[in-house]
Amino acid sequence: MNQERKYSISINPATGEEIGKTLVNTTEELNEAVRKAAVAQPVWAAAGFDERKRCLLKIRNYIADNADRIAEVVSLSAGKVLVDSMSTEVLNAAMAVNFYAKNGKKVLKKRRLGGGNILTLNKISRLEYVPFGVVGIISPWNYPFSIPFHEIAMALIAGNALILKVASHTLEVGRVIEECVKAGGLPENIFTLINLPGSIAGDAFIESGINKLFFTGSVPVGKQLMKKASERLLPISLELGGNDAMIVCRDADIYRAAGGALWAGLANTGQSCAGVERLYVDHHIYDEFVKELKSRAARLRFGLPDDPSAEIGSLTTEKQLKTIKEHVKDAEGKGAELTKVEPPPDFKGFYHPVVIVEKTSDNMITMKEETFGPVIAVTPFNSIEDAIRMANNSDLGLTASVWTTDIKKGKEIASRIEAGSIMINDHLMSHGLAETPWGGFKNSGYGRTHGPLGLLAMAQPRVIINDILPGVKKDMWWHPYSKEVYDGLRGAIEFLYSGNMSLKFNAMFRLVKTFLRSFRKD
Repeated sequence: MNQERKYSISINPATGEEIGKTLVNTTEELNEAVRKAAVAQPVWAAAGFDERKRCLLKIRNYIADNADRIAEVVSLSAGKVLVDSMSTEVLNAAMAVNFYAKNGKKVLKKRRLGGGNILTLNKISRLEYVPFGVVGIISPWNYPFSIPFHEIAMALIAGNALILKVASHTLEVGRVIEECVKAGGLPENIFTLINLPGSIAGDAFIESGINKLFFTGSVPVGKQLMKKASERLLPISLELGGNDAMIVCRDADIYRAAGGALWAGLANTGQSCAGVERLYVDHHIYDEFVKELKSRAARLRFGLPDDPSAEIGSLTTEKQLKTIKEHVKDAEGKGAELTKVEPPPDFKGFYHPVVIVEKTSDNMITMKEETFGPVIAVTPFNSIEDAIRMANNSDLGLTASVWTTDIKKGKEIASRIEAGSIMINDHLMSHGLAETPWGGFKNSGYGRTHGPLGLLAMAQPRVIINDILPGVKKDMWWHPYSKEVYDGLRGAIEFLYSGNMSLKFNAMFRLVKTFLRSFRKD
């Protein structure tokens, strides 16, 4: 008797309405998908860059042709406002696919390596990049379209097959991703969408036989996956979140900086791993800056996912709403001064007020951990040294920003911040720069995706070394050993690196004598 299959129910978090349902897969189905992908992948890799580029550009065109519908599905699934869905999801993904399609061949092409030493000039080395095989991608709910699409495009152009698991909260977006990829005309089994509960997905992927895993999510889960992956030495890439700092210098454009803080802190209702959470402002301009920040925050409009003029949407999950409330309550209990912009009282979804936190202290949870919501903590600083120290006072280091009209000073400050990406006079949008690497310092992750580094992370380097010297019977350091061989090799060191010209000249004769034995049989 067949066991009845289970379905995941998708809910619009802004209204509580059901928007779809998706069959829950089994681990056996995951394993079978990996097996089939492993069979199909060599054919895909052999198709070559030009064919893979052609398929990716068809995917890009499908995204462009269906941009409005995709944005709507993203908004309904995640609760985010339409402009956020269009700008940080659909546009972001289209640009990413285009970049990797057009640059994959250049980044991953075979290349000759330059000689390292005169003694080994006869050894010609060529470096090539080999696809891992089957790549697993476990993507999050906060940017359910654009985050996985970067990795999908990189995996495909590099010649991999892939298995994708999207977050259980945004399964409708996963189905749209599947549509887009199918439009590329890929061979069968090169791409498979799998729906597994998050509680078992990580272990199941690692045990399934995939060749590399890309995971975006929380620090605790990332650490568990790395530990599990180590049991089979499975390569793993982790992007685990941040508690980003923004430094506003005395000479900053206050209007631009305040606007940038609000956008980078509140886009996607603050559910951005690279969003502004800790804002440090020079004490000379603190009052003026905070006044501008609060004035503009008060004008932000809450709205439903189908409202193109809305600026603040619903949170995606009830669990995240609870976490944010706990962080805000903790800050208030430890002496913080809060300014709130409330959502309309008749909104039924997971809405939370915009909160600006002042009179902060280092022992507040929101200053130490990722809040992941519409909460921005503002702290004055007395010197740049203090600002850098406070910005680095975190075990997370994904991105950060410096705001100043003195670009030289901005670069100097940026070079001292412990984060994977630092922007000057902007924040958060670096994820949309497909040409730049994405990843963080400290507990913000391990490895890099995006850009050339991300493409290289989708392949294994292999070097092929060819000896081009004709007539050679053996290398001069091969058997049989003798005092003559030893003296010749010692002479090589003296010839190459001694500062004594007489010693160097004598060493040359010993080296040549030993080298000539390479052409004799024993």
